[in-house]
Amino acid sequence: MRCFSLLLAISVITPAHGLTISEVSNSVIPPVKRTFSGLAPRKNKCPDVWKSVVADLSTMFVDTSNGQCNDAARAAIRAAFHDCGTWSKSQGDTGGCDGSLILANEISLRPRDNNGLQDIGAKLTTLKSKYNTQITMADLLAVAASVAIVSCPGGPRIDTYVGRKDSTTPSPENMLPSPFTDAETIYRLFKDKGFDAEDLAALLGAHSVSRAVGLSGPPGNIPVGGAQDSTPGKWDVNYYAETTKNTSNVFSFPSDRALAVHDKVGKEFGRMVGNKRRFDDKFVNAMENLMLLGVPGGKSKLIDCTDFVPKGSQKREFMGRAVN
Repeated sequence: MRCFSLLLAISVITPAHGLTISEVSNSVIPPVKRTFSGLAPRKNKCPDVWKSVVADLSTMFVDTSNGQCNDAARAAIRAAFHDCGTWSKSQGDTGGCDGSLILANEISLRPRDNNGLQDIGAKLTTLKSKYNTQITMADLLAVAASVAIVSCPGGPRIDTYVGRKDSTTPSPENMLPSPFTDAETIYRLFKDKGFDAEDLAALLGAHSVSRAVGLSGPPGNIPVGGAQDSTPGKWDVNYYAETTKNTSNVFSFPSDRALAVHDKVGKEFGRMVGNKRRFDDKFVNAMENLMLLGVPGGKSKLIDCTDFVPKGSQKREFMGRAVN
C-alpha cells in the first residue's frame, strides 16, 4: 500500500520505485527572503469577496469538538506547498503559485506526489465555483493555506496577497521531495528554489500539524493518521525536539530525521527546539516568500488582503527566548 504525508515531505514511494530528483546548481543563490523583501504590495483595497471566502475557509478548517485545526486545514497547507513548491529558478516568472495543482489535474495525474489531496482539491474547486471569476484558484490555494495556519492554535498570520494568475499548464515533475529522499538532495532542491538552510528548517516546522495519510514499506512503517509530533492539532515546536527522539506515538519521516542532522540544515533545525518565537519568525518569512514563487513582480503586483485573515486562535508566543 502506498501512503502519503499531509504536508511538505509528501511524494511517497516504495523502495522499488525510487524518485529521481535531478541535481541542481551548486552556485550560490540569493535567499528568497532577500530577493523579495524590498518589494511593496500594491495599495489597492482588497476586494470584499475575500471576506466571504475567508469566512468559508475558517469554517472548513476548525474541528469544533476541540477548537484545533483539522485534516482539511492540514491538506490546505500541503496543497499550497505543492502548487508553489514545484517552482525552480530556471522557470523565472512562470509556474509556481499558479493553481495548476488543481487546474491541471495534478492531484490525480501525480498520485506519488499528491495522493491525499483529493478531498481538499474537491472542496476548493467547489468554493472556486461559488465565487466564479471573482477569484483565481492560485489565490484561493494561497489564501486557504494562510487561513489554515491560523486555524491551528498558536499559528502565526502570514502576509496574504491576491492577484495571481491561473494556469492549466502542468508544473515540472520531480520538483517535490519524498520522505525517503536524502537530506543533501532536499537541501539542494530547496536551494534551487531560493531557500537557504534556515528557510528549509523553518518550513519543515509545518509538520507540527502533520498527520500521515500513511507510508508503506521500509524505512517508513508509519501508520495512516500517524502524527509527526505529539500535538498535531496545535502549531508549536514539539516537532523539532521529537523528530530526533523516539517519542511514543510520534512517527517522524526518514527525510526529516536526516535533515535534523544535516551539516547545514541541522544547525538551524536545532535552533528551533523550544523556541516558538524563532520558529514563527522564520516560518512566516519563508512561507510568505514561497507564496510568491513564479509570480511576476512578486508582491509589488499583488493586493494585500492580510487584514481579512484572522489573527489566529491563540496569541503568538513572543515571550521567552530571543529570535536570534
